[in-house]
Amino acid sequence: MSGSIPFYQKRHRHYDRGYRSKETESKVSQYQFSSRYTAGSAASTTSRSRGLELSSHSGLEESRLSHTIPKRAKPTYLAVDKENQIIGYVVPIFRSSQEFAAGFSDTDEARVRDTSAYMARRDMFTSGLEMQRSEQISRREAMRESAERISLNKRIHEHEEHFKRMNEDSLMHTPEFVIKPRSHTVWEKQCVRLHCTVSGWPDPRVVWYKNNVAIDPVANPGKYNLESKYNVHSLEINRCDFDDTAQYRVSAMNSKGELSAFASVVVKRFKGEIDESLPAPRHGPVSEYGVTFKTHIVDKFGVSFGREGETMSLGCTVIIYPTLHRYQPEVQWYRDDVLLSPSKWNHMHWSGDRATLTLTHLNKEDEGLYTLRVTTKSGYETYSAYIFVRDADAEVEGAPGAPLDVRCLDANKDYIIVTWKQPAVDGGNSILGYFVDRCEVGTNHWIQCNDTPVKFARFPVTGLVEGRSYAFRVRAVNKSGMSHPSRVSEPVAAMDPADRARIRGTSAPWTGQIIVTEEEPAEGIVPGRPGELQVTEATKNYVVLSWKPPGEKGLEGVMYYVEKCVSGTDNWQRVNTEIPVKSPRFALFDLSEGNSYCFRVRCCNSAGVGEPSDPTEATTVGDKLDIPSAPGKVVPINNTDTSVVVSWEASCDAKELIGYYIETSLQGSSVWEPCNNKPVKGTRFICHGLMTGEKYVFRVRAMNAAGLSQFSPESEPVEVKAAIASPAPPYGITVLECVHDSMVLAWKQPTFIGGADITGYFVDYREVIDGVPGKWHEANVKAVSERAYRVSDLLENKKYQFQVRAANMAGVGIPSRPSDTFLCEEWTIAVPGPPHDLQIREVRSDSLVLLWKPPVYQGRDPVNGFYIDIKEANAPVEAWRGVNTKATEKTFIKIKNVQEGETFVFRVRAQNKAGVGKTSEETEPVLALTKPGTKEIVVDVNDDGVISLNFECCDLTPDSKFVWSKNYEEIADDSRVDTETKGKMSKAVFKSPGEEDVGIYSCFVTHTDGASSSYTLSEEELKRLLQISHDHKFPIIPLKSDLAVEMLEKGRVRFWLQAEKISANGKVDYVFNNNVVSQGEKYKMNFDKNTGVIEMTMESLTPADEGTYTFQMQDGKATNQSSLVLIGDVFKQLQKESEFQRKEWFRKQGPHFIEYLGYEVTPECCVVLKCKVGNMKKETSALWYKDGHEIKADEHLGFTEGVLKLEIAQRDSPADTADVPRRLKISKKDSGVYEVVLKDDRGKDTSTLNLTDQGFKDLMNEVFNFIANSSTPLKITSTDEGIRLYTFVNYYNDLLQVTWHYKDSAIAFSDRIKSGVVGEQLWLQITEPTEKDTGKYAIEFNDGKGGLRRTVELSGQAFDDAFAEFQRLKAAATAERNRARVAGGLPDVVTIQEGKALNLTCNISGNPLPEITWLKNDREITSDEHCILKFESGRFASFTITGVNTSDSGKYSILVKNKYGTESADFTVSVFIPEEAGGKKK
Repeated sequence: MSGSIPFYQKRHRHYDRGYRSKETESKVSQYQFSSRYTAGSAASTTSRSRGLELSSHSGLEESRLSHTIPKRAKPTYLAVDKENQIIGYVVPIFRSSQEFAAGFSDTDEARVRDTSAYMARRDMFTSGLEMQRSEQISRREAMRESAERISLNKRIHEHEEHFKRMNEDSLMHTPEFVIKPRSHTVWEKQCVRLHCTVSGWPDPRVVWYKNNVAIDPVANPGKYNLESKYNVHSLEINRCDFDDTAQYRVSAMNSKGELSAFASVVVKRFKGEIDESLPAPRHGPVSEYGVTFKTHIVDKFGVSFGREGETMSLGCTVIIYPTLHRYQPEVQWYRDDVLLSPSKWNHMHWSGDRATLTLTHLNKEDEGLYTLRVTTKSGYETYSAYIFVRDADAEVEGAPGAPLDVRCLDANKDYIIVTWKQPAVDGGNSILGYFVDRCEVGTNHWIQCNDTPVKFARFPVTGLVEGRSYAFRVRAVNKSGMSHPSRVSEPVAAMDPADRARIRGTSAPWTGQIIVTEEEPAEGIVPGRPGELQVTEATKNYVVLSWKPPGEKGLEGVMYYVEKCVSGTDNWQRVNTEIPVKSPRFALFDLSEGNSYCFRVRCCNSAGVGEPSDPTEATTVGDKLDIPSAPGKVVPINNTDTSVVVSWEASCDAKELIGYYIETSLQGSSVWEPCNNKPVKGTRFICHGLMTGEKYVFRVRAMNAAGLSQFSPESEPVEVKAAIASPAPPYGITVLECVHDSMVLAWKQPTFIGGADITGYFVDYREVIDGVPGKWHEANVKAVSERAYRVSDLLENKKYQFQVRAANMAGVGIPSRPSDTFLCEEWTIAVPGPPHDLQIREVRSDSLVLLWKPPVYQGRDPVNGFYIDIKEANAPVEAWRGVNTKATEKTFIKIKNVQEGETFVFRVRAQNKAGVGKTSEETEPVLALTKPGTKEIVVDVNDDGVISLNFECCDLTPDSKFVWSKNYEEIADDSRVDTETKGKMSKAVFKSPGEEDVGIYSCFVTHTDGASSSYTLSEEELKRLLQISHDHKFPIIPLKSDLAVEMLEKGRVRFWLQAEKISANGKVDYVFNNNVVSQGEKYKMNFDKNTGVIEMTMESLTPADEGTYTFQMQDGKATNQSSLVLIGDVFKQLQKESEFQRKEWFRKQGPHFIEYLGYEVTPECCVVLKCKVGNMKKETSALWYKDGHEIKADEHLGFTEGVLKLEIAQRDSPADTADVPRRLKISKKDSGVYEVVLKDDRGKDTSTLNLTDQGFKDLMNEVFNFIANSSTPLKITSTDEGIRLYTFVNYYNDLLQVTWHYKDSAIAFSDRIKSGVVGEQLWLQITEPTEKDTGKYAIEFNDGKGGLRRTVELSGQAFDDAFAEFQRLKAAATAERNRARVAGGLPDVVTIQEGKALNLTCNISGNPLPEITWLKNDREITSDEHCILKFESGRFASFTITGVNTSDSGKYSILVKNKYGTESADFTVSVFIPEEAGGKKK
């Protein structure tokens, strides 16, 4: 090696420079100043050389600035171990080579040599002056050389400027952690050191925090040691204990910003096999700032069940006391003891008093034990509950559940190994395999990676593009179909680990050493043999090889060829023939399953291919990993009323075990359900969501990547019920009375009684002398059942503490916390002591019941009343207020009108004549809210008249009991009330109800969440119940209907009633006028016991049957009767009706009328007479008569479907009414009496219809009603005479009466206002209308009833429009009437012989008199001697030619014109010569 390395390059930036003297530090600082110039001048030429780039900056400067080395050069100077873990820094030593020396001048090399030699001799200098002079000379040379370079080469200057801009160390920037602190897990009593390296300019200020509280070493001398040297900052914690388990934060801050890094310290102690990942909360206050926080987690989330794809929120209310404004506790969420971070799957929120974790899209990976941890400076509190995630409904019935926990096990540029966990649910059919899908990051296109399903839960994905990132998912398939895809894996890049580390640019942690290596590559050297070649993974689909690079250093980029051969042969084949691999790891595919192979690896570089490595042992292609064996014996143990603890024996010799799946089934059922959808690693699991009281069996199977094992043997059945445990400690110990040698204590029942009734309590006491407690002594050997006990044999004026233990059938629980210290001295106060044993029952949304026991110490006088106080649970002491203004003598009270949803506490005070005594201990907070499923006591009276109170409870446990009380004192005397319980129902039965039983009855159910209810039996309520009881003891047969009579056919009479309920043993007596009648010819009886109908029929009624009829019933001890009185007019009317019905029956034996003759007006306004007949036959004749005259049968007489019809009037046929309005033929001549006679050999029947006078009027009114209803709405139109209002009817009859109204008054018609009928139009004409004619008009049709009125409003715009139209039509009519006209008299053609005279005359009309113009061949002609034109008397126009000639032939026209119009008439004159005419004839 030429030259020596400066000492500062051999030192690490973390090195402590405290050993240096002030003089040496001064020299070093001067050297640093000079080396900056040196580095600056050489930067442009050395930017391509990583080695010189490092050497151009001093190590001391590097300790202060963090970004001198370009990012691409960082991995080059890191030392790594076998697992590629960074263990230190590497400072390269460069030899001369063209690659690294390019761009150096001789001056550069000389300066480097001089500087290196100077630094090597530096420690030998003894004269400070000589050293300073030498440094000044070197500095001047460096400056001169730099200036010359800038002036000679502009490019170098620009490069230097660029370097200065890009070098962050030359600029101010925010702090950055070059090395972050690492988390540690240590044993108790050990020391731990957290350290970090921070860069930034200006130098950052570093502060350490513990659970967000700044650490002050002064406040804890000897506990913490803080150091900051060379930008290396450390925190040392001495003799760790449990209180040191926390999250530590280091914060670096300067003028550019602030940055923090975190590390956790977990302190453990030896506890056998128990590993507490979450440390227990520390006890005792923390007094950093004189505030001790108390944290309570309430309103907790419980064990929850979700389904894949759903959203679930977990939340707890956190109460921190005292409440400090803006105080922010540390809130953390854990799943299976792993800290959760915010992500797209997990959203965390802290509102100031409630912590919420939202799982946005549930997957089975989310299943586990969730823990909320709230940390304050005084400690922390945690709460945990298990969350279960079930599979989503399969798209295809029978398809398996989705796989879970998809991860990328190994990532290279050639392949990525994907691993997953098998689902617990296979859909009822074994899983055939799995499909792996990949998706390139940034796209949504999923590609299936394998054509056939793989059974092994690990698969190498190939065909990737190097450098690109991919995400993966897995789907399971069985013969029924495909599962849903799993949750997408985290993205991973397809590149070699070395490339990934170089891109990541990880900084090395401080290890306390610096490793110096040679970086210069050796040219022309073929690499040696790789070492330690081994098969790390082998399945039937692929084999993974790994090896170590050759031991030679500095070789040019080494790559590898992999070769294989079939075992037993020497035929080696190269696997990667085209491209050698860069990383010492390779996966082989397409190997024949069952064959054995050997493998070896060769190194290669530009110099050639090296020797092969030692071959591996023969490896048979196949799954080396076996499916685990079935787990052993499964033992279920009771846990709670909805859960069971299941434990099992682990699978024997299981390799790479992932976990276990547990399934359960109801005893006797073949349907198995998974208890967990995420495998558990232990051999114990709590199965939740079971039904209380049901019996279940369990089985377990193990799982690894090869698959699922067989099921374990089924467990013994276990009934789901809460396990019995010893009770929790009692609490709230108070003194009720004190005399000179004894004290009466009271305490509260434990919050957890262990699932069994508390059998008693044990009290201990100890004497306290000068604040020092003594030894505990037993106060009672035999357990006491009450929560109050007198401790005797105490010493007067001595101080004592007490503790209480509760016992049940499971044993004696742990003792309570020691009570306050009490002085044993006799009480002499006049007022009573405190009441005790406060209990709350019957909690509802608006009321509750408070019970208590009177004070033991009565005071000077007996207690004569109690006062009850109430306040909100969180309210201050000043909020106590009284419930009752007058003292109550009872030891219970029902408190009403409480606010729903509010939490309250209560206390009681006793009084005597001396005054009000001490207050009791306040109750536990109670929420005023009716719990779902709450039942009330129901009173019932059975069929025997027995009165009972019934109470049902749906939340029973196996140990629950119903306790009945009267006036809230348990009923011990059964002389008046019996209690019995069956299942969920209990009843209190009154033996002989009387005034002694008046009171408040209540029922309380033990081992429930306060299920209770009460019923107040007042004197009035007792009377009501006794009346109901009497009715039940002496019952009557209820009747649906009383005795009634009805008429049957043939005039028979039926007496009947219906009983509501009567048994088959019921009997009936039929009584007439107090005499029992029986079945016979006159009376027919019937009793239908199914329907309860009792009836008696008689063929007819005679005067002797007048009287009272009674039915008397008896059914066991129940009786009833019903009577019907038939006398006087009532009987006569019934007898008459019977005779009529009898005659009717005989009438109907022959042809008869079912419906008598009537009429019907059809929608076409035709009148049809019809009747309905029955019992007809072919020989039956039907004759029609009018006014006694028979009507001959014609086409209008018909008989169809038992109906006879005769149409007496119909509308005119269309052929007859072409020019005449359609009229109905019915008229007054159709009135008369119509009759129909039916007769045959069985008899005859007659029906008559009178259509005269009123009958005819009624008929016509119905016709008019049809006409009126067919009328259209009244409309407005205009004529040349005025305005016309009109309506149309479908048909019109001359007898129809119509009235026109104007402003609700009938219109008096005149010449100006007229009405009429045109066809089917009814109109009202208003001639020459004016504004006075505006208003409401109506037409009213009279049908003899209410009539029908149609109205229209002729005003406003409607009148204006109609009047305008009238004016227009009137003007048009005037013009048409007065315009010039040629009335007639002119022929079309005139043929005349030459020489003859022609005279034509026509009539002319028009006003004013029209002007007349004559034309010949469209040219005007005038009167002359030959053609004489005249217009005489203003009417006649004449055209005369005295002697016609051929020139007179042509077309002539007369044109008349006035201001209203013009009209013309044409004629043609043809003149012929006689000779020509004769010749033509010939």
